[in-house]
Amino acid sequence: MRSLTLLATTALTLAACVPVAVAPGPAGVRMAALVSADTVADRLFFGRSIPGGGMVSDDEWAAFLRDVVTPRFPDGLSVWHADGQWLEASGTLEREPTVVVEVVHPASEQVDAALQQIADEYKRRFRQEAVLRVTTPVRMRFYDE
Repeated sequence: MRSLTLLATTALTLAACVPVAVAPGPAGVRMAALVSADTVADRLFFGRSIPGGGMVSDDEWAAFLRDVVTPRFPDGLSVWHADGQWLEASGTLEREPTVVVEVVHPASEQVDAALQQIADEYKRRFRQEAVLRVTTPVRMRFYDE
């Protein structure tokens, strides 16, 4: 058991020093060049059905992405479309088109605030009950050479 603990401690120490390429981050945040325990991937799930009727249009989504999301993460992000379902506060199961935005970044209060601002603006602009955020620890590397 003691050797297993020593092996695990050594592996974790070495893993913390593995060099990787610098990752994109929010404006003003310098990304760490090493794999560390604080690198995370955040996914935000944006439902496109508007309560009371209607849908967030492609043009409205493009404007939101351009004006609200991209300025906070100008170095890069991924966007994909999905079919989602959501249990409304009323207990009604709502199925709706969904847009997922993923950003890989170092965990920080500044990034948390940027993600919160994005979610708050989406909820305000499109009268949404919520925006789902899923945070996962990651190890990443660019294969650029």
